[in-house]
Amino acid sequence: MQNKVAKFSSRRRFILGGLGLTGALVVGWGFMPPRQRLFAGHDLPATKGEIALNGWVMIAPDGKVSVAMAKSEMGQGVTTALPMLVAEELDVPLTMVDIFQAPIDKIYGDTSMLADSLPFHPDDRGALKRSVQWLAKKGSREFGVMVTGGSSSMKDSWQPMREAGAAARARLIAAAAQAWKVPAAECTTDAGFVLHKSGKRTGYGELVASAAATKPVDFNLKDPATYKIIGKTQQRRDNAAKVDGSAQFGMDIKLPGMLYAAVAMCPVFGGKLQSFDAAGITSMPGVTGVVQIAANQAGTPASVAVIARSWWQAKQAVSKLAVVWDGGEHAKLSSAVIAAELKNKLEQESGFTYYQQGDIANGIKPALEVSAQYTAPFLAHAALEPVNCTAQFKDGKLTIWVPTQVPSIAVSSAAKAVGISEDDVTLHMTYLGGGFGRRLETDMVRQAVAIALQTKGAPVQLVWQREDDMAHDFYRPAAIAQLDAALDDKGNVVAYQSKSTSGAPVHQLMQRAFGLPQVGPDKTTIEGLFDLCYEFPNQHMAHVIVDSAVPLGTWRSVGHSHNAFFKESFIDEIAQAAGVSSIDFRRRLLKNHPRHLAVLNAAVAKAGQPAAGRAHGVALHQSFGSIVAEVAEVFIEGTQIHVEKITCAVDCGRVINPDVVRQQIESGVM
Repeated sequence: MQNKVAKFSSRRRFILGGLGLTGALVVGWGFMPPRQRLFAGHDLPATKGEIALNGWVMIAPDGKVSVAMAKSEMGQGVTTALPMLVAEELDVPLTMVDIFQAPIDKIYGDTSMLADSLPFHPDDRGALKRSVQWLAKKGSREFGVMVTGGSSSMKDSWQPMREAGAAARARLIAAAAQAWKVPAAECTTDAGFVLHKSGKRTGYGELVASAAATKPVDFNLKDPATYKIIGKTQQRRDNAAKVDGSAQFGMDIKLPGMLYAAVAMCPVFGGKLQSFDAAGITSMPGVTGVVQIAANQAGTPASVAVIARSWWQAKQAVSKLAVVWDGGEHAKLSSAVIAAELKNKLEQESGFTYYQQGDIANGIKPALEVSAQYTAPFLAHAALEPVNCTAQFKDGKLTIWVPTQVPSIAVSSAAKAVGISEDDVTLHMTYLGGGFGRRLETDMVRQAVAIALQTKGAPVQLVWQREDDMAHDFYRPAAIAQLDAALDDKGNVVAYQSKSTSGAPVHQLMQRAFGLPQVGPDKTTIEGLFDLCYEFPNQHMAHVIVDSAVPLGTWRSVGHSHNAFFKESFIDEIAQAAGVSSIDFRRRLLKNHPRHLAVLNAAVAKAGQPAAGRAHGVALHQSFGSIVAEVAEVFIEGTQIHVEKITCAVDCGRVINPDVVRQQIESGVM
């Protein structure tokens, strides 16, 4: 097995080398406790006499509880699972809990995504990893970016939302104890009431005003052994509305006097608008205006919008708009050109080393070598609900209605587009008809706001055609991976090497969202390849970033979506070369990974034996903290491969709502 990898700078030097003279300040700041996430800097939106006990919980005089929802519901069930955390600690039935959209505030910012994005191996238990992740979480709290992504909703909300419920409960007990003139330790709670052993009993609604008037008191989180709600199946609160049609998605927004817009966008990445002639469409039915929109940092391409009194009228008019585009330097860009560049860089460059163990070249004389090269294409998100945003600019204030995964970034981007303060922007967040990472972007917000500036105070709803969505997405990157393994005469893998090439989606996303330079490693390019659970003694994992004009973004499961396929396919190829069943081969590589082995064994046991004429394929992968194994029962009929059944096992840690986990796994399999 030939080692083609050049010397590399260690991850330690990469991460810490930039600290320079500010290192002491960073280290000192790192020892400080993290900033609190319990009390917001903004008033909560009370509408029915509710009184806030902290930044997450309000209680009305009738005892109804309202909980701040800082994450976006896009089918994953967070509007049910997250209130369960508060209801459990507050000791109220989930039926007593409503939710409201959290205001833009740093206490709701995600503190997990940045830490999880750092290029550390899952098996790394070292002090450096712990320290850097600690700093990343503290830093994330300072930035306070509200975002739904990275499979972090439950992980990030687990602590602050339980603390919010427990803190509110403690204040209610203190208020009751003070009124009854008894020790708080003698009081308990149940189903929205504070109880005393003497038989006294008062509802939360009667106590909330006096509780809010007292200072916060110490509180304790529940022992998981006493949970009544967490871990028990709860009916999803969004089911009924999605069945009867009352659920409000972005395209469901209807406002008095609302106009509609459709856009024509440059068909070439990075192209420019040369000219357009609106004379031929201004007399068409319903057309009220035509707006030129410049390309901007958020990734909005050069475009022209047609405004009309219905979307169909806008669509018909924009299709007849005379537009001349300047394709520029990328007019002849093709998939073949990009694929050739990826392959060339794979062969010529060593890339950045994300993980190394042992020495893949030191004295290894394999009895057998196995090599394979895998490719994956660009993929669009193609969410069911087309890209859309509704905006209204009136009296110096901007209001937007948008299905988004990044409410705080959407507000910031909208404010920049107008040149106003973020405090003058009001965001109404709807359900998302599919997100998958596409709605981490704000290009549609910038377009809608640019159009709204020209409608003299009337609200306008921008909706993309499906063709626009496919042609102007932020795609999952095309990728190539070269995998090599060396086996000894007993069929044991003595060396394993991975080198891959692709664009860097997070580089581009960070540049669009925050204007950050596209430098350094991007873990998403190689996640699922460098972070093996398989115990090969000598490993080397590297990636080469190859930029192109194609705009990239995060796509559901990001790098794992293709890298898991590359890696697990290659494991099967090694097992076949070694003459060992793919299941047994994996088992003997998991001696120090009992959780992974247990998941694999559970899936295999549940799948049973394949029926006559059928076979089992198996895969095992870890991503975003969860371990999943699948067994596919397949058969071949003529030249067609048919999948008869999929058996799946998952270890995702503590389960909040079992039915939601089941739904997530089933949708993933689909």
